[in-house]
Amino acid sequence: MPTESPSGFYNIRAFGAKGDRSANDATAIQAAIDACAGAGGGTVRFPAGDYLSGAIVLRSHVTLELMAGATLWASTDPHDYPDARGKHLISAEDAEHIALVGQGCLHGQGEADLPWAQAKNLPFRIGVLLFEHCRHVTIRDVTILFSDAWTVHLRRCQTVFIDGVTIFNNVQHINSDGIDPNSCRDVHISNCHIVAGDDCIVLKSTGSEPCENIVITNCTVETTCAALKLGTESHGDFRNIHFANCTIRNSFVGIGFYLKDGASMEQVTFSGISIECNPVRGNQAFPIFMDIEKRHEDSRIGAIRDVAFRDVYIKSGSGILIQGMPESLIENLTLSNITLRAEHADDYTNRRKPAGGTRTVKDERDTLYAQEPAWCTIAYVDGLTVRDLHVHVSEEAAGQSPRETLSLHHVANASVDDEPAQ
Repeated sequence: MPTESPSGFYNIRAFGAKGDRSANDATAIQAAIDACAGAGGGTVRFPAGDYLSGAIVLRSHVTLELMAGATLWASTDPHDYPDARGKHLISAEDAEHIALVGQGCLHGQGEADLPWAQAKNLPFRIGVLLFEHCRHVTIRDVTILFSDAWTVHLRRCQTVFIDGVTIFNNVQHINSDGIDPNSCRDVHISNCHIVAGDDCIVLKSTGSEPCENIVITNCTVETTCAALKLGTESHGDFRNIHFANCTIRNSFVGIGFYLKDGASMEQVTFSGISIECNPVRGNQAFPIFMDIEKRHEDSRIGAIRDVAFRDVYIKSGSGILIQGMPESLIENLTLSNITLRAEHADDYTNRRKPAGGTRTVKDERDTLYAQEPAWCTIAYVDGLTVRDLHVHVSEEAAGQSPRETLSLHHVANASVDDEPAQ
């Protein structure tokens, strides 16, 4: 078996991979990765073929290249994932200068519909990729299909570039998130197309470390959950986060801020965003949703400040809902050049704010402002600027449910179209 490659390229077939999807090629793939890392780094190549594999571990200075016609299939046998840290096809920990690239495909085999009631009782589910405490990470051009759980989970990583990646999961397969940067910094996500059975691009902080310096551009996303999201896990702060030139379609929540665990979310911008929002699972849609709450009675209260939405175009029968708490007002919020077009009006009678994960505390804000007859409802904000908010309502929608354009509650220091608001 070869141990080194003068050219820096390591073909997994030379290490015994069959590529016929009948045998588990994990041992051969891992041998190629280890040989590449042992030689100081290089590229591990997957030529055209169908490679079945259990868990493999990526090492520092190693690039996995899936060539055109190559598909890496995740084994569905629990015995192929012996590491108790998690069930993932590809993982890396404390690695640097690692990459996954190429015109090939990764297949998670999570194709079946999977409702929440069934998913929460499953002991074994596979995520495609987990990188923890890694630096200088690149994921480029690959296609990922039908992840069974979170597709790309980045935990406490730094300097990450994700570009040109396609993720296509079953939209009825719950928890099949697209990309989850979790307490990461210096992350760049661009030119991606994501269809997911849960949140598409969602920033989290499951620990105290911040999620910061994040740029997401030129992506198209679709989900029955939230398309672009901060939270719900929000123990560490979120700051310096920018979304631009993204298209959201056929989603329950277009843009969501779910602050539950006491962190702050600040210096966040959205610009050039197109949103098509539709009701799912009997709930009403929320093209933009912002909320501060306590997850549990003993949870800290968080803060949202310095957030701007500019040049946002919405098509929805439901309106925007933004609400802070009486104990924590959203500070310095700007909505500029927001256009909402409604061809019909969704029924607000039973409209509730999105739950967004586990929660044991409830209050009147669960429904009070969600059911307000308005296309844009804002509550508990200090420092509000609204400029060029345009709502175009069809005759049918106007007849279904008369609504105000803008409804403000407990808002201080507000300016609407350059005029002070009362």
